[in-house]
Order: sequence, then C-alpha cells, then structure tokens
Amino acid sequence: MAADSPQPTDEFGIPIIPTPVDAAQRRRQAIIDAALAEFLKEGYSAASMDAITARSGVSKATIYKHFGNKERLFLAVIGGVLPTTYEDLKPWNSTIAEADDLRSALITLTLDWTRILLRPDIMSLRRLVIGEIDRFPQLGQLWYRVSYDMNNGPLIEAFAELDRRGVLVVEDPALAVQQLVACTVGVPQLVRTFSPEAELDEAGMHRMISSGVDLFLARYAREQ
Repeated sequence: MAADSPQPTDEFGIPIIPTPVDAAQRRRQAIIDAALAEFLKEGYSAASMDAITARSGVSKATIYKHFGNKERLFLAVIGGVLPTTYEDLKPWNSTIAEADDLRSALITLTLDWTRILLRPDIMSLRRLVIGEIDRFPQLGQLWYRVSYDMNNGPLIEAFAELDRRGVLVVEDPALAVQQLVACTVGVPQLVRTFSPEAELDEAGMHRMISSGVDLFLARYAREQ
C-alpha cells in the first residue's frame, strides 16, 4: 500500500519526521519507537513488519500509510536518530583553545567522547549502520556529517587557533584531528564494535586515552 503523499526528504534522501503534535503524529512516533527497537535487535533484513506492528500497537495498514514501505521506514527511523548521537557532548572548541593545561583538556574531551560512543544504544546503532552501508550509503554519509559538525569541525577550529598562538604546530588541522581520534577514541570504539563483551574498565580506558593524547602531543606540541 502506497503512502498518501510523498514525504519530504533531506539532502541525503532520508524522510523527514515531524514532531508529534496530534493523534496521527503520536501514532507515527509509536511506529518509529517500535521500528527502532526491531531494527536494532534484528537488523534490516531480518526485521519483521509484523513485529513492528505488534510492538507499536498500530495497524500494518497505518504503518504503510505513514511510511510507504519497509525501506522508507528504516531510512526515516535510523536517519532521524543519527543527528542526536552526540547531543550529550559539550562544544569543546573554545574550551580546548583556551585551556591552561591542554593535555588534561584533551584527555577529558576524549574520555567524555569515548563514554558516549561506548553506550550500548550508540554501539548498536553503529553496528547496524556499518552492516547496512552498502544498501543505505546515505546513512553512512549522514553519520559522517553529524560527527564532523559536532566533533571534528570544532576541534579543527581549536587546533588552528592553537597553531596561530604557537601552542601547537599543526600544518593540517583536519588531519591532526583524525589522528587524535584514531589514537584515543578510535581504539576502544574499534574494540567494542567487533567485541561487544570486551572488558574496558575506567582505569584501563583512562590509560589508553592518556597514552593516545601523549602520542598526539609528542607529534604536535611546540618544543619549549
């Protein structure tokens, strides 16, 4: 059954979901919540529209009326939740640029970032998007954009400012940010992505992150 009218989409072709304000939109939100739970549990291919119907308490006909088909439902639901992935992360560009102790500030930043990325809901979402990247490349593009806008972009600005002030020597701030992420946040994230049950206690994570920051500063800190 086709949707009544085409849904608006964003620049990635992902359907835009309006904020619930009436009964119809509350039903839509119930569908979204049920679909997210089903997709995260089963993946795209194994997810069942019958299970989504049962979870949501909304008829299958209503689901198809709102979203058109399973593919559009998946794009709308996963595309809708990705922009909120890093909403708990503070804007660090000005804090890093003005920090009295850059090492401590970078450790705090990357530890906070890591704790968010290792949350079970975000790790499940990450695995789902990676698993479906060939079928839905627009979700990968969206996640990259969200990550850049909320994390990499502000740090690029901060590193450029620190270079201007002579605190760091950074010819390519964008590359420097990628390297910082790779040797700090990227290590525990990679472990948990492919080994969900891996033990990562706070002390071990702090040692891992601190070592990565030291490696970064050994490359980019101006010699005193």
